[in-house]
Amino acid sequence: MEFVAQAEVTRETFWTISPVGEALFYGLAAIASLVFLYGVYERVARYARGGSDPFDRLSDLPGRIIRSTKVVFSNEKQFDRDLYAGVMHTFIMWGFLTLLIGTTILAIDIDVWRRVTGSSFFVGSFYLSYSFVMDLMGLLFVVGVGMALWRRYGVRHPRLWGKHTSFEDDAFVWTLFILGVGGYVIEGVRIVGTEFPEFETVSFVGYFVAMVFEAAGMGQGLAETLYWFGWWSHAILALAFVAAVPYAKPLHMLTSFANVVTADEKAGRRLPKVPADTPPDEIGYVSEDDFSWKAMLDMDACTKCGRCSDACPAKTSGRNLDPRDVILDLKTYRESLDAGGDSVDIVADGGTSVIDAESMESCMACMACMDACPVDIEHLTHFTEMNRRLTETGQQQESVQEAMMNIFSNGNAFGDPERKRPDWTDDLDFEVPDARDESVEFLWYVGDYPSYDERNRRVARAMARIFDEAGVSYGILYEDEQNDGNDVRRVGEEGLYEMLVEDNIDAMDDCDFDKIVCTDPHSYNTFKNEYPEMDESFDYPVYHYTQLVETLVNDGRLGLAGTELSAQTVTYHDPCHLGRYNGEYEAPREVIRATGVELAEMPRNRDDSFCCGGGGGGLWLDHEEESKPSEERLREALDDTDSGNAVERFVVACPMCATMYEDGRKTGGYEEDLDIVDISELVVEALDETPGVAGASKTPASAD
Repeated sequence: MEFVAQAEVTRETFWTISPVGEALFYGLAAIASLVFLYGVYERVARYARGGSDPFDRLSDLPGRIIRSTKVVFSNEKQFDRDLYAGVMHTFIMWGFLTLLIGTTILAIDIDVWRRVTGSSFFVGSFYLSYSFVMDLMGLLFVVGVGMALWRRYGVRHPRLWGKHTSFEDDAFVWTLFILGVGGYVIEGVRIVGTEFPEFETVSFVGYFVAMVFEAAGMGQGLAETLYWFGWWSHAILALAFVAAVPYAKPLHMLTSFANVVTADEKAGRRLPKVPADTPPDEIGYVSEDDFSWKAMLDMDACTKCGRCSDACPAKTSGRNLDPRDVILDLKTYRESLDAGGDSVDIVADGGTSVIDAESMESCMACMACMDACPVDIEHLTHFTEMNRRLTETGQQQESVQEAMMNIFSNGNAFGDPERKRPDWTDDLDFEVPDARDESVEFLWYVGDYPSYDERNRRVARAMARIFDEAGVSYGILYEDEQNDGNDVRRVGEEGLYEMLVEDNIDAMDDCDFDKIVCTDPHSYNTFKNEYPEMDESFDYPVYHYTQLVETLVNDGRLGLAGTELSAQTVTYHDPCHLGRYNGEYEAPREVIRATGVELAEMPRNRDDSFCCGGGGGGLWLDHEEESKPSEERLREALDDTDSGNAVERFVVACPMCATMYEDGRKTGGYEEDLDIVDISELVVEALDETPGVAGASKTPASAD
């Protein structure tokens, strides 16, 4: 065959491919498309057979799509905690999308435009621009996949390897790499075979590859032969990839976006209710029939990236929990049943269950897994359903059952009489107002630990002192206050939770107040996000005490000078239920700074904060672990802050955190290194060092 240098600024799409070959390609493309579409249909039909979801997942669909488009296309969640992965995924995703769009444009030109108009737009300036963009973005794609290969096989990043790592993971990443590199190889061969058209320099990667081939001795005849084999190999691999998308790991390209679209913006902060007519033996995950369509979508959206595993404090501490494995275990079990496998218990204490009870007991309900997940998988919802199953079958640890019985009988986890709840007020030199007897602006929900635990009673007294000094109109429920139920619900005791909600609301209904302020972030969360779901009449503004104190400071209600505390260096721990759950990070810091101390941040702060270990019933459980979460956190405070050993005090804003860190301070050997102090205690210290504060105006203060 005689080769003629190409003059027109374009390229022949099916160069060296005969009309029969072209027809065969279209036939294979049709088959691949049908296989793809059937797989999508089958997957959607499977979701449709799943259970209904308790929350409206499609409300404000346009708004959901806009939000999800921003999240997915900006790759913002991939950059969180991992810059390398963010860059890698951005290159891969945008490179892949550009190549997909470019292929679609070419198909439109060949199969639509040319047939309708008899001409092609794939020429001249358009072709040159197209070729440059495709080469540029294709290069980013190859670089991104290369980064993925290096992380997986070069450094062997631990989170990419686990019990669910399989051939499909290797096949997925290598297929992408071969498709990306193969495209440049074919382009380089074509440029050699068409005598290096000058305009093809815009395809700078392909042109470079062509020069390498020419230098290696490739001539036009060899280029033609190799192009035919290369083109078909590339086409068949690409079509096979398209066909496989709904059946293997590439499925996440579809399910991830769908999962973000249908995410519950309050997931974890509020949990689904158990329908009133549900028999006890059907509560929780009893069988695969209990998986809602959203639960199944969660499972299919998981990409095995392991970000949740890295973020999980339970896994870091050596407990028997890996959030990724739980989701993938459920998915594997569901798929085995679809294939005719045998049914087993989904969760149980030992035996052949899908998930072991110990894994669920290990969860601290900190939501770090959900925050780290780039595709909005709602781990905590699944975990709660399994905890409900363990509760209904009496398989929770004895210490948890004892705490639940104490709460049921006495309204608190300590088992102390209700009449002793206000005993912490006895050591104050002023009366704490009774919200049952007088109208107040703020109903202060004190909570179990500040009421009964001796160490945390200091926190309650400090808060009362602050409110009294600032002239806040407040009152408490005294012995009518009951456990808030936040952690009761998260260990699976839904019935007891509902009883506590009813009791607390009844007590509050007998009072005249405008707002609620909470000592404990756990109380703050459930009052703010869950009580209104249980009773629509519960519509009070809810504040954590740091939010109210910040307002008092900003309004000049507390004349903090901080002169004596300015020499202290402290660090602050973000409580999960205040920070990650409810996005409050600045109010506690503003109050801390107002006392005059120097605040040194730990590396894991704000939404990346590391859990103390007390949530999700952690205060009531004993675990075998390599290092307590509280010990690891105290180590971080001393070793990893910029101030290092200058940190003298570890500041908390949660009674559970105070309890866990006081314990970790002893067991970890940090008693001589750090003091644990609540923000309220820090404020009172500053008040005591500020001349003229006593007797401040008692005009009521507002948190508005």
